Amino acid sequence: MKDTGSRVKDTGSRVKDTGSRVKRPGRADRKRPVPGGGNGPRTVAVTLALWALAACFAFPVLWFVLSAFKPGSELFSYPLSVLPRDWTVQGFVDAWQRIHFARYFGNTLLVASVTTVLTVLASAGTGYALAKYSARWIRVFFVCVLATTMLPTEVILTPSFAVVRELGLYDTLAGIIVPSIITATGIFMFRQFFMTVPDEILEAARIDGASEIGIFTRIMLPIARPIVVTLAIFSFQWRWNDYIWPLIVLGDQERFTLQVALRNLIGAQNIDWPVLIAASVISLLPLLVMFLVFQRYVMNADINAGLKD
Repeated sequence: MKDTGSRVKDTGSRVKDTGSRVKRPGRADRKRPVPGGGNGPRTVAVTLALWALAACFAFPVLWFVLSAFKPGSELFSYPLSVLPRDWTVQGFVDAWQRIHFARYFGNTLLVASVTTVLTVLASAGTGYALAKYSARWIRVFFVCVLATTMLPTEVILTPSFAVVRELGLYDTLAGIIVPSIITATGIFMFRQFFMTVPDEILEAARIDGASEIGIFTRIMLPIARPIVVTLAIFSFQWRWNDYIWPLIVLGDQERFTLQVALRNLIGAQNIDWPVLIAASVISLLPLLVMFLVFQRYVMNADINAGLKD
């Protein structure tokens, strides 16, 4: 019995020693390194360089916005100043009243919004088909879609105008919307994203009785939300700033978009700079608001949300 007790005591002492040995690394692990480590100066230098680059881009925009609050006599006075000496909003008032700004603003908003929604739906559907269906002609079609990105816009203006005229869409807002729905960039973005989605998800949905449309609308589109928002921002910006195509298609001034209407402020002999600058600043507001509202979905979105390795 004594030998057994001594053995138990020895085993207990060994367990205590092992426990003490295990605890020592734990105390050492509580020592955390200094944030930044040895890369502190390098990080500061990179940050300062990025802020300097951002300032270079922001300064012309800031000058442009502040110039909208200057009277015409102050725009080209020497010495130049960034801040207005005499603040005024008369340029905004004149811009809103002189060129029927509300009508042109509404036309552009309608064209940009409808085109964006249709572009996202068409690109998502086409990208899904190209990514998840196997056929030789689908691969050929995808190559043809990519080939359109190598053609300058000016090359397809004439055939596009001929098609729009034959369809009876000349001098209508639909003539601007319809040719702008399909974009190779949007199709490529969705196709590359859907290629990363495992096929097992689709097979499981089909086994559960989901239709192809249900799989696309209830599974694939929610997963691709970052791509949807990104393409929506790009598409809205493209259509909002579009000038050449609306200028060709539209003939009635009542249907002009904002960019075409702003061109009318530039005369052959003189330019009303206060009105032109103020109107241009107003035209930037929808793009700014859209970016501020949806930037968190683009910058903080998890591209692989809902997927497992």
